Amino acid sequence: MKVEIKIASIADLEILLPLVRAFHEFENLQIADDRRKSSLITLLGNKEFGGIWIIYSDLQPVGYITLCVGYSIEFGGKDAFIDEFYINPEFRGRGIGTQTLESIELAAKDLDIRAIHLEVARTNTKAHRLYERSNFKTREKYVLMSVNL
Repeated sequence: MKVEIKIASIADLEILLPLVRAFHEFENLQIADDRRKSSLITLLGNKEFGGIWIIYSDLQPVGYITLCVGYSIEFGGKDAFIDEFYINPEFRGRGIGTQTLESIELAAKDLDIRAIHLEVARTNTKAHRLYERSNFKTREKYVLMSVNL
């Protein structure tokens, strides 16, 4: 099975919207369609914020992964969050996630990103195993906290 990730552009919006909607439903995220679309357009149109890569398996779009860029004194330069990572359920368990993470690390290095962070639901044990196999480590000393503005 050939897996490839390609950086998305505004022209890919119609491919991305159903994938992002499916991820939000999977995670039970209540986001209005117009806000979802607006957020995608903003990220796709502003490369300084990061990017969205569409995951293809045998030339068919099966998911996406999003890197949102920041800056870290601790890590000595640009860092990024995997803000969203989704693979259609019927394509999971085939190594696509592992290959995607390998590819996104190479893309991040090309962007001079020094560290990649992510958050994962505590109950999503399959994803935990995937990330651990890909050398992501739990930072036991820290807890991610957020505030909506």
